[in-house]
Amino acid sequence: MIELNVPGVGVLQLEHLVFDVNGTLAVDGQLIEGVARAVNRLRDRLTIHLITADTHGHQALIDRQLGLTAVRIQSGDEAAQKAAYVRQLGAERVAAIGQGANDSAMLREAALGICVLSPEGTATVSMLSADILVRDILAGLELFERPLRLVATLRR
Repeated sequence: MIELNVPGVGVLQLEHLVFDVNGTLAVDGQLIEGVARAVNRLRDRLTIHLITADTHGHQALIDRQLGLTAVRIQSGDEAAQKAAYVRQLGAERVAAIGQGANDSAMLREAALGICVLSPEGTATVSMLSADILVRDILAGLELFERPLRLVATLRR
C-alpha cells in the first residue's frame, strides 16, 4: 500500500494500480521498453491489474512479459466496463492509468487517475477526467516510486 497525506485533499490509501494496456503500457500491441522493470518495482506496494479489449491481439505475450494476466473486456461500452472494474476493487483504494477515451470513466472513478501522453494519441476526455497528466508511462510509474511527487502535484 502507498499512503499519501495530501494537503487540501486528505489521505489516499492506494492498494491497487489498474492499467489500460494498448496506448498506455504498449504501443501498436508491443510493450514499451522499460515498462516491465518499472511495473515489477511496484509489486511490493501495489496489486497490479491490467484491463484490455486486446485491440492488437498481442495480450497473451504482454501478459507473459509482465507476469500478469489481464482482465479482458468485451468490445462495446468499454468505458463502463473499466469503471465497473475499478468500483469492484474499491475505487477509493485504486490508482488508474490510461489515455484512451474508453479510459476516461475509470480515471474519474479511481481515487487517483493518471492520464499519459501516448504515441497512439491521448483523448481529451481522458485528460480532463484525470487528476494528473504525465508525458509518458515511465514518468507515470515513477510517481509511485517517488510518492512525494504525487503529493506535490495534488496538494491544494
